[in-house]
Amino acid sequence: MFETPSHGPNRVTDLQTLLAEVRACRACADVLPLGPRPILQVGSAARLLVASQAPGMKVHQSGLPFSDPSGERLREWMGLSEKRFYDEDRVAILPIGLCYPGRASGGDAPPRPECAPLWRKRLLRHTPNLRLTLLVGAYSQSHVLGPGSMTKRVRDFRAYLPHYFPLPHPSWRSRLWAEKNPWFAADVLPALREEVANAMR
Repeated sequence: MFETPSHGPNRVTDLQTLLAEVRACRACADVLPLGPRPILQVGSAARLLVASQAPGMKVHQSGLPFSDPSGERLREWMGLSEKRFYDEDRVAILPIGLCYPGRASGGDAPPRPECAPLWRKRLLRHTPNLRLTLLVGAYSQSHVLGPGSMTKRVRDFRAYLPHYFPLPHPSWRSRLWAEKNPWFAADVLPALREEVANAMR
């Protein structure tokens, strides 16, 4: 079940070449409302993977993953400072969709379906040291685990350890969701911080 990366020679050089190719991608240029701007953070030494869904508009504008209120909330959940979160030698950030997909009714549109088949496995081959993947949001969980209830997966997070840790998306809606599910703050967040700390050691 775990997305195990493969090993190979010249990993760093190959990764930099691949990242340049990813950032030049225009596969969805005709359908992205603000145009392509792939946003990710991948380093070959990373021990923790944040598998999210797709950048929002603020992140599209800044070019930095999770540089918005959702990122502040996620870092608070994880117990990480900005400095540690943006250390590519410790944390990889790889959304299912790498570009801002635009808006849909009620929020951002889903990640573009073309993106993950093009890039995800190729990028993960360059992360052989991963210890834990945070599956942030329903789209990320569905891509990796298949269809299922996000809330049930988060409640049953221990069933997915040691490889995965399912989480809700840290948007403003997560505050309302957390109020309805007090076990998240009481049980899930302390365990999340412990697992993140263990993976980062």
